[in-house]
Amino acid sequence: MQEKNEMDENLSDSERDYYEKQVFDLRQLVEVSKSLNSTLDYNILIDSILFTIMGQMKVLKAGLFAKKGLDTTYFSLHRNYKGFEVDHSTDYSIGEDHPLIKLLSRHFRCYSLEEIKERLGSFRGIEGLASLEPSLVVPLKAKGVINGIIIVGKQITEEGFTDYEKEYVLNIAILAAIAINNAFLFEMTTTDMMTKLKMKHYFYTVLLEKMEQAALSDRPLSIIMIDIDFFKKFNDTYGHQTGDAVLKQVARVIQANVRTMDLAARYGGEEFCVLLPDTDRDHAAIIAERIRTGVGNTATEYDGLKLSVTISLGAAQYDSARDISGKSLIDRADRALYSSKQTGRNRVTTAS
Repeated sequence: MQEKNEMDENLSDSERDYYEKQVFDLRQLVEVSKSLNSTLDYNILIDSILFTIMGQMKVLKAGLFAKKGLDTTYFSLHRNYKGFEVDHSTDYSIGEDHPLIKLLSRHFRCYSLEEIKERLGSFRGIEGLASLEPSLVVPLKAKGVINGIIIVGKQITEEGFTDYEKEYVLNIAILAAIAINNAFLFEMTTTDMMTKLKMKHYFYTVLLEKMEQAALSDRPLSIIMIDIDFFKKFNDTYGHQTGDAVLKQVARVIQANVRTMDLAARYGGEEFCVLLPDTDRDHAAIIAERIRTGVGNTATEYDGLKLSVTISLGAAQYDSARDISGKSLIDRADRALYSSKQTGRNRVTTAS
């Protein structure tokens, strides 16, 4: 302790301020790491990264070019921005094979727009990014691979970023890249690769959580079970590859007709399920009907064929008095689905 006091006495005010800032910033990075790794939900994580960048760097504009899915080959701004004014007719995407990605991978540091143009010779292929006129372009890199690009507007003070600030935001970017990588790994282990919907085991885990929340809050919760009509016969007639194309198409229609807060999953084979928080039985029936109509009106084109299928659906609302387990609620929705099958198929039935 005495040595520390003597050392403090030997430091000038500017040196003491410098080291105190270093300690403060390191503590901030620890808090940032905790925050970014507190969720595996991709959408929540993106927002957390943007707000962290804005708060730590004292800017009013921040954006993130990221991949939207596991099999996406380009980075897109999509809705991942705060403060920037975007032109919705402009293409804000960057191919993973673009020279900018190679530059950021080989020379991992922050860049100004001018430095990028100087290195690449032009903004060809990244016109969307350039049009936003960011003050700083920051790469996200995890396990040697670029998995995103952060763009930052001017600081509130209108001053340029110092080398220290660039190094600091790069450290935040490293933490953000690790968090994004973890989110993608989680996505891979919980997603059915064919349909891009969630897997059955993940659906069941979330269902139990939502049932507990619904019981405590007295908020409604419903599920929909879905089955493709005569799918075995369809497979036998047209082959499994055509059947796979139909499964993918039905999954896309289901996903397009549910909210962000809902959870759509492949339950097994040609059966799907949807979890609907804050939704009673009547509204679940409306959503189910919308999905049924969407599938019926959508043709699947494959190998020169244009084919249509229908689906049968069963919906049930969580009842804390009788649904003592997730299986109980699923069984009631399944029985409603079976009723749809027995009464002509291509229809929605709700459990009593």
